[in-house]
Amino acid sequence: MSFFVEALISLLLVAGGIFVFIGSLGLAHLKDFYMRLHGPTKATTLGIGCMLVASMGYFWSVDGKPDVQELLITLFLFITAPVSAHLLAKTGLHMQLKYADKTRGKPVELRSEEVGEKPVPHPDKGHG
Repeated sequence: MSFFVEALISLLLVAGGIFVFIGSLGLAHLKDFYMRLHGPTKATTLGIGCMLVASMGYFWSVDGKPDVQELLITLFLFITAPVSAHLLAKTGLHMQLKYADKTRGKPVELRSEEVGEKPVPHPDKGHG
């Protein structure tokens, strides 16, 4: 394996690790559900993507042929992460989850007829 390929794979692995770490910190330290949603869906997805591309490059340089399985995993990840984040955000809006005061504005994505009652009692409130 050439030095250039090793350097590129190492750079992708380090960048992926940094993105995953930043995404995990965002998930742990941000204040509300809507802010916490950004950590795993943006930074962590990019981090895992970098690691998968690095793995694909490594095995391509060792075996001499590309590994389609890792490419498919990467494509599936990049397609499903935004969709699941959108569905989680819409669910949070539907359930009228509280958001931090630092969040600018009031969420206006749902019309009044789309907002329903909470399906289950909220854990922070009593059952009364």
